[in-house]
Amino acid sequence: MTTTEIDRLIQLLSKLPGLGPRSARRAALHLIKNRESLMKPLGLAMEAAAENVQTCSTCGNLDTANPCAICTDVKRDTAKICVVEEVADLWALERTASFNGLYHILGGVLSPLDGVGPDDLTLDSLIARARGDEVTEIILATSATVDGKTTAHYITDRLEDAGVTVSALAHGIPVGGELDYLDDGTLSAAMKERRGI
Repeated sequence: MTTTEIDRLIQLLSKLPGLGPRSARRAALHLIKNRESLMKPLGLAMEAAAENVQTCSTCGNLDTANPCAICTDVKRDTAKICVVEEVADLWALERTASFNGLYHILGGVLSPLDGVGPDDLTLDSLIARARGDEVTEIILATSATVDGKTTAHYITDRLEDAGVTVSALAHGIPVGGELDYLDDGTLSAAMKERRGI
């Protein structure tokens, strides 16, 4: 590996969340020192993920199958759909094993300042799913940020005549908190204590 290749590896690693230039250098050095046991298997795993992982056309989850394993799981409660901002939020809720329904990933939140409007999210497909025969409850699990709350209010307004109960996660999620960073106990309690809007 030439210095240029090492520099390229460090540059790519530094683009990952949570890794700055110094952490990327340490990670690159660790990978190079452990080529056979770590670097090569990691490269193969990344290549396989790039080729096989796809977005679920129903909920927006990432999986090797479309629809994803959650959407096709016959043990899931199809009457409940939990609405989250990103895939990481779905994964965070799944870690708690406190929800056995289906999910819908918005792909972000409404944020006029950042130029994100309703057409930039998967809101239309959510509304269509909510109007389905089996759905009785939509659980809004957006972050407790201003944009998250704005998005929840917008969805509530759009679902007013859909004939479904709309609920939100209970208190316990701090204002400004993002689901992916919360502990499992807080998330589990918030899901169990959800309330109508």
